[in-house]
Amino acid sequence: MEIMKLLPAGKDYLWGGTRLRDEFGKKIDMTPLAETWECSVHPDGPSIVANGKHSGKTLAEVLNEHPEYLGTKVGDTKELPVLVKFIDAKKDLSVQVHPDDAYAKEHERQNGKSEMWYVMDADEDASLIYGFTHPVTESLLRNAVEQGNLDKHLQKVKVHKGDIYYVLAGTVHGIGAGTLVAEIQESSNVTYRVYDYNRTDKNGKKRELHFDKAVEVMDMGVAPDVKQKHRFIHYYPGCSREILCRCKYFETERIVVTKGLSFSVKNESFQIILCLDGEGQIETMDDTKKPVRFQKGDCLYIPAGMGRCYLLGEAEILKVRC
Repeated sequence: MEIMKLLPAGKDYLWGGTRLRDEFGKKIDMTPLAETWECSVHPDGPSIVANGKHSGKTLAEVLNEHPEYLGTKVGDTKELPVLVKFIDAKKDLSVQVHPDDAYAKEHERQNGKSEMWYVMDADEDASLIYGFTHPVTESLLRNAVEQGNLDKHLQKVKVHKGDIYYVLAGTVHGIGAGTLVAEIQESSNVTYRVYDYNRTDKNGKKRELHFDKAVEVMDMGVAPDVKQKHRFIHYYPGCSREILCRCKYFETERIVVTKGLSFSVKNESFQIILCLDGEGQIETMDDTKKPVRFQKGDCLYIPAGMGRCYLLGEAEILKVRC
């Protein structure tokens, strides 16, 4: 058993930019580079192990061989329940919605998709779409999409560096231009586009909309208040820690390391380290294992049951578990 450093899969969606390559060192020959799937077992974008005895294998292959690396909380499915991404939105993403688990499994043979966004950076005028400002109907939405004035029904929220949003399946949403996001989501790739600003792809074709499916799964009520709430940061010698999101699918913690910290990876769950800034290394109690170094942009998978780990360095990280 060893800590695995992962190589991501890239996505060249038309709204992406170049920051993931320029600032996060992603050596992926795509322009634009819209997303990197940092920790993924999804067949549409699997992560590759970059170090150790499993080097060159997909993370999915390793976890299939060693389901105990997932932990006991995963249950009978024996599959990684999360997908971790970086997203560089140079332009607006489409207005979209994701189905819940029941609908997605029946119609798409995948999981549904609830997700969490941590805003790593945002332009001064950046915003996002989060639900509706008033109750809507299918006919109202269909007319608005056809007329190109859907915006007037959508809740737009200004975003700032450090903001957190939990997007429950069924919520109409869209990340706005000038936003850099770390996304933790269910392991799924089901997206229903409601509206895409009549844009065309590199071949001059408009991207497909999925209006009929979208209205079957979306919440047409008034969006909840998404104002940023007070967050509780706990300070320790060598680091500060705060829980950003806790839901049925995952828990995400933000840790700012100034010197170091220790934490346990028990049999209940794997843990994922996503480095947002800085650099460091992780050591284990096993003296035969070399420390695993990481830097800004790196993602590490720590198998369940690894035991006590020691993280040393100066870094901002997200730590994810189920």
